[in-house]
Amino acid sequence: MSQHSDEMAVSSGQTTASGRFRFRITGMTCAGCAAGLQRRLNNDHRVDSATVSITTEIATVDSEQAGEADLIQLIEEHGFSAGRIGTEDAEPDAEQPPSAEQLWKRRAFLGMGLWLPLEALHWAALANQWHPERLPWLMLTGSAVILLVAGPGFLKSAWQAARRGTSNMDTLISLGALTAFLTSTGSLLLDLGWPLYFTEAAGLLGIVSTGHWIEARAGKQAGSASAELLRLQPHQCELKQQDGSFVFQPAALIRPGQQLRVRPGTRIAVDGTVLEGSSDVDESIVTGESKLSGKSPGTRVIAGSLNTTGSLLIEAATSGSRTTVHELAELVEQAQSRPAPVQRLADRVAAVFVPAVLLIAAITAGAWAIAGQTQTGVICAVTVLIISCPCALGLATPVAVSVGIAAASRRGMLVRSAEALERLGQATRIVFDKTGTLTAGRPLLEKLTVEPQFRSDEVLQLAASVEQNSEHPVASAIVTEALDRKLELTPVTDFAAQPGFGVSGVVAGKSIKVFQHPQAGAAIEIDGIQAAVFTFSDRLRPDAVAAVRQLHNLRLIAEMLSGDHKDSAVAIANRVGIPEQHVFAEMLPRQKVEHLREAGPLTIMVGDGLNDAAAIAESRLGITMTSATDAARAASAVVITGDRVSSIADLIRLSRSSLRVIRQNLLFAVIYNAAAIPAAALGLLGEHGPLWAAAAMGLSDLTVIGNSLRLQRLLRQTDQHTAE
Repeated sequence: MSQHSDEMAVSSGQTTASGRFRFRITGMTCAGCAAGLQRRLNNDHRVDSATVSITTEIATVDSEQAGEADLIQLIEEHGFSAGRIGTEDAEPDAEQPPSAEQLWKRRAFLGMGLWLPLEALHWAALANQWHPERLPWLMLTGSAVILLVAGPGFLKSAWQAARRGTSNMDTLISLGALTAFLTSTGSLLLDLGWPLYFTEAAGLLGIVSTGHWIEARAGKQAGSASAELLRLQPHQCELKQQDGSFVFQPAALIRPGQQLRVRPGTRIAVDGTVLEGSSDVDESIVTGESKLSGKSPGTRVIAGSLNTTGSLLIEAATSGSRTTVHELAELVEQAQSRPAPVQRLADRVAAVFVPAVLLIAAITAGAWAIAGQTQTGVICAVTVLIISCPCALGLATPVAVSVGIAAASRRGMLVRSAEALERLGQATRIVFDKTGTLTAGRPLLEKLTVEPQFRSDEVLQLAASVEQNSEHPVASAIVTEALDRKLELTPVTDFAAQPGFGVSGVVAGKSIKVFQHPQAGAAIEIDGIQAAVFTFSDRLRPDAVAAVRQLHNLRLIAEMLSGDHKDSAVAIANRVGIPEQHVFAEMLPRQKVEHLREAGPLTIMVGDGLNDAAAIAESRLGITMTSATDAARAASAVVITGDRVSSIADLIRLSRSSLRVIRQNLLFAVIYNAAAIPAAALGLLGEHGPLWAAAAMGLSDLTVIGNSLRLQRLLRQTDQHTAE
């Protein structure tokens, strides 16, 4: 894998040529916060595009007009804190601000730790008639403490939204808790005789804080693929000093050109080149395969790979903070941060949902007041505010997307965006380029037809001798066959290569020409006499037949495009199981693009060459292998790092599973809100409705999260089964 190829060019958080910035966001309490911040960033005229992920707590902003300080100020104006991430000069152990998980854990423990004893005392005192005149004041004091401890996270967010003339999900929670608390306080002070809801107000904050803590923890777990990758790169390495000794050094401080020792059983800290030693290295972090790769002086090694047998001395090719591992992790983070099309619909619904709920709550209170039951109206309105919080709707997609993209990365498949993951699950057709995709792209000598007056080995030896100076694939096939037959190559003089024709030279005093042949692949002339013709065939990838069969089993229509002539293309298609009517041969790059345009938006294009780049980009579902050209990889939506075409079927199954869970989550969230709001407005939850509403809202969030994590467990079990 090229460490400097276009698809791995990820910003480090500073301004780049593309104006891309990446920030760690703190202060987001739920998916609605992320959606709201993303919407506000995109509404700023200085921002070209922005994505904000609640699962990774990262905002990626593209802007040519605003600098880093401007964007941080813009984010802080909306009530959140931002710090740049991924900078080259960042301290490896720099103190990080508390994450959303840590903040909500603290609030949950404090809120629940105070509320549960207060609730127990409340019911015990009522049952035993302990100081009934003092109990309400004790409840007021206890709930006020909880409001001060667990409430600021909600109240601050709601207040900042109100200052901007907007609302968010915390608006509903804050209004619900404050209304219950203030109504009860007023009733107590004015001796109105209404039921008191101090414990309900306190319980609401404790329960919702606990729900947010579990939500943040699950989101962090679902979006931890990048962290898992980074854990594979060691923090310390052995740096060679000028006097030849070795000292331990933080890997993040390594710079290109420095030399490192890698002991057996340890992981390689940076990308580099072997200077001394030989060993077998497990590169499954990039390839997705557990087979070992032999390393010796001059070969490349990849950060995060596991050195198994011998000791190596390597020269660093990258800095310790810009290795392949970091680039892979950032690709995964970016993919998890980009919303899927179905998520955009959920975000639009959530944007109008909160104002609609506020209106419904006001109507509920007014209708009950008109009916002469003001007290019931207040309680029902509070219940509506709490139970309507659309957190489940906001969580339905991002958690499942994070799980799917993380599972793909563990399998050696880099999915660039949530949109790609969703569309892959909907795909109905897959189009393969032939050479380098279904085939290895390296022709083999299939047949050598020799004229009677010549001997086969003599002809092959002369042809290989003149071709040994050529880089053409046909030359490689001839030389490989000669070496396999253990023929000794002879030095060539007067060598000349003519593009589009062939090569010529003098070998052992004989004039040799190897040139293109219209019926076969190539022919050879010895002293002006045609001595033989060479017929070549392209070798199939080992897993090509199985890959096409699996895709047919998934009910995808498989097609093949090729610039080769019809007979060769059909012969390859027959071998892999693609029907002749789905073979399109002798196609120019422009014709491939037109074919993909006509095939529709749910068509996958799999290619590897420079001439496939336009077709891959046109499909918007392009897949390339690691061996593909930089242009093809840059245009693709997915890169198969393991170079296994059979991985595509695994990717389709994974995408369909993720899409199925997303639809289940959205369906549940919609049904929940559709049923809960009328029940709350009509008073069906009773006088303790606010408390039941808080529990029901938390349960809806946990159901959506649990369904997504169920997918995660199933996919991990599949990984373990495959490994066995």
